[in-house]
Amino acid sequence: MKRPRVKHEHRPVRYGRNRIRIGGAVPGIAVDIDDRDGSVWALLQLLDGTRTVDQVIADLVHRFPQLDADRVRTDIDDLAGRGHLEDAGRSAPPQLTARDLDRHARSQRLWQWIDDTPRATRWHAQLALKQARVLLIGLGGAGSTAALALTQSGVGVLHCLDFDAVEMSNLNRQILYTDDDLGRSKVAAALDRLRAHNSDITITGEHRAIDGPADVVTLAPGFDVVLLAADRPREITSWVNHGCHATGTAWVHCGYHGPVVAVGSYQPDRTPCYDCVLADARDQRRRAGLRPVAPEPAPERRPPAASNAVTAGTSGLLAAHAVMRLITGIPAQHTNTTVALDLLTMTALPLAPVAHRPDCPTCDLTA
Repeated sequence: MKRPRVKHEHRPVRYGRNRIRIGGAVPGIAVDIDDRDGSVWALLQLLDGTRTVDQVIADLVHRFPQLDADRVRTDIDDLAGRGHLEDAGRSAPPQLTARDLDRHARSQRLWQWIDDTPRATRWHAQLALKQARVLLIGLGGAGSTAALALTQSGVGVLHCLDFDAVEMSNLNRQILYTDDDLGRSKVAAALDRLRAHNSDITITGEHRAIDGPADVVTLAPGFDVVLLAADRPREITSWVNHGCHATGTAWVHCGYHGPVVAVGSYQPDRTPCYDCVLADARDQRRRAGLRPVAPEPAPERRPPAASNAVTAGTSGLLAAHAVMRLITGIPAQHTNTTVALDLLTMTALPLAPVAHRPDCPTCDLTA
């Protein structure tokens, strides 16, 4: 670092005479530090972005002669390694325009707050998003919310797929459409709305369906992440899992079942895959004796899914968050797992097998 500075959101607070908290009050970020002689507090005050590392060390050792310069340097490196410092001496990357910096200034502060990894620039996340390419499959309740979030967040290229037209029953939860869009292709209506929100990124779309894993194998290359926000046909999640596994493309899926919303993140170079997770969940239900007494009705006899703007929107926002975590690495996340959030109890349940399943059809076919 040229001129290290404690991040504003991580600024230290003194508790009593011997304890300092740095990182704010957010669990997982904040840490307490013992400071019996006051040297830690003095060091944190010197890390204000006006001095080089050598100047900070010299000033602190001058004030506390008992301190070793190498140890002070190690302490500064430790603070940087834990994500508490930024470099005040580095300007924004030239790839980001003045409009980018203005539009995403608030986002940059949040990304920096939750990032625990040292970066070459505090604009790391925004640069990664601008350089990313995302394929979104499905522009319904969750998909339209996710598309808007990714657009507003500055993903460089967003390509959207859907094969439906806008219907009146969509308008209780699908955020991109209005009464004026009834009968229009969802892709056409969504592209108009998304481009109006952010004209600085590339937003494209196709009016088409996914008919099997071969479609995903054809589409996925060239994208950093595939986001699946469609639930038809029933096999589509496994198709996307297979296609992304075959092409080595990271992917996210989302959806909801009544008040329970779910999002999963997968990277093909790591096991288990989605089909492993699904098979393991079925085995757990079987072992627990949770078997249906009667078969489910045929698809054409099932009522429409129960959903509203909250369930669909929450699912889509969590999916957009998962996509951006894969792109930016902020915060680091456990992939190859699905997490369900129960909006009745506000509790989360991760669903993941212990290990790769040797009987998995997807992993075996692409091994």
